Amino acid sequence: MNDTEFVNGLLHFLQQSPTPYHAVDSMAQLLETGGYRRLDEAEAWSLDKSGGRYYVIRGGSSLIAFRLTRPLPENGLRMIGAHTDSPCLKVKPNPEVISHRYLQLGVEVYGGALLNPWFDRDLSLAGRVSFVDDKGQLQQALVDFEKAVACIPSLAIHLDREANKNRSIDAQKHLPPVLMKLPDGADKADFRKILLGLVQAQHPSMQARRVLDYALAFYDVQPPAVIGLHDDFIASARLDNLLSCYTGLQAILAAGDGPNTLLVCNDHEEVGSQSAEGAQGPFLQSVLQRLCAGDAGGESENFSRAMRHSMMISTDNAHGVHPNFADRHDGNHGPLLNGGPVIKINANQRYATRAGSAARFRLWCEQADVPVQTFVVRSDMACGSTIGPITSAVLGVETLDVGVPTFAMHSVRELAGRWDAYYLYRVLKQYLTV
Repeated sequence: MNDTEFVNGLLHFLQQSPTPYHAVDSMAQLLETGGYRRLDEAEAWSLDKSGGRYYVIRGGSSLIAFRLTRPLPENGLRMIGAHTDSPCLKVKPNPEVISHRYLQLGVEVYGGALLNPWFDRDLSLAGRVSFVDDKGQLQQALVDFEKAVACIPSLAIHLDREANKNRSIDAQKHLPPVLMKLPDGADKADFRKILLGLVQAQHPSMQARRVLDYALAFYDVQPPAVIGLHDDFIASARLDNLLSCYTGLQAILAAGDGPNTLLVCNDHEEVGSQSAEGAQGPFLQSVLQRLCAGDAGGESENFSRAMRHSMMISTDNAHGVHPNFADRHDGNHGPLLNGGPVIKINANQRYATRAGSAARFRLWCEQADVPVQTFVVRSDMACGSTIGPITSAVLGVETLDVGVPTFAMHSVRELAGRWDAYYLYRVLKQYLTV
């Protein structure tokens, strides 16, 4: 796969994945095309351990894909980790807000969102809806309004002369998006009825009759794009961390018959990972234990041996040094966009990188002819974290934190280097084949 094919595929994936549910659905389709077979956690597994390709989904928003080629206790797995969720505005259960005959929806801020960029954007809604069909059976379906259906208008500067100096955002009062003006005489609206019409239009064969619940989020409809005078950058929503999900997925699809490989894409990283689908939950460990159960020896012993032969690369975006705010970086550790993937290091274990795992990654970068950079947060600033330390602690596996340098992380629209995602793909493919 050349760089143009890779970037075009990434842009398409980002466009098709407005929520974690859609991202997992998109990944599942790519895996099926690549010869992977879906497993059900509730069923017994019969695995081909000499080349079998499988994937499993939990909660509709987390996914693990793996390929087995060699005995696990003696060989372990080469693993890649990422997360499917991004900061956003999620619709509340009883969302209807009627103010001066405008229909708005109450929203809850998910994760550490940068809120100012959400104002004055063309917003749509997507997610998963639970409903009763014509036979009284409970069903679920993915939905996406696709077009712009809402906006969060800014207050005009004429009504707030200090806006450019000091405007704070009250998430309860200022964020409900405006969806429509109610007709004369109307004083209420039923959002579930609106959703029912959408489900019936997008899934007519499912015969939806009544919406019971939903998990929906607003998103910016502006499509992903390659931008810059020399096409240097990728601008898109949800680069953190769907860029890593797509890159890891393409790497395992291209890995061939080398070591055992595994990709895990967890939901809920942006809110701490503590859930059934999150990295702090049992999803990955449960799958790995099932993979080790059929080999000679006890399950616990096989699992422990396999982890000693395994490695995890946690891929999550890194902070590129911003030219307007360069003083927010350590002077010796300011990654540049299109300067290659970034090894992320923190003495207080906010990242899982060790000197040994970093050295191995540098060697793989050399072998793949990929530049590499290093990020360490300023000593007087707090450091974020990833699924890396969590996974390392749960499994006891050697782990490395890397990522693509990014501007405007957690904004409604982020910016990454046009070449960095492809660089990361190349080095991950090297990691999975040697």
